[in-house]
Amino acid sequence: MGDDDYCAGTSTSTAGTSTSPADGPFAPCVLCQSPTEYPESHKGITLCPVCEWQEAERTMCSG
Repeated sequence: MGDDDYCAGTSTSTAGTSTSPADGPFAPCVLCQSPTEYPESHKGITLCPVCEWQEAERTMCSG
């Protein structure tokens, strides 16, 4: 299994579903404005799953 196979499989597994116990509207991603898994009352930076993954890759490769 290549890296592309793994990434393609994970990007579709969370699409349209939420495992978050939060009720109500979700906060927008600060980078792309798509819905996140966090409620609007969440403090701190809110990133969607895609942007979280990309930020983790940037952090891992930077050091």
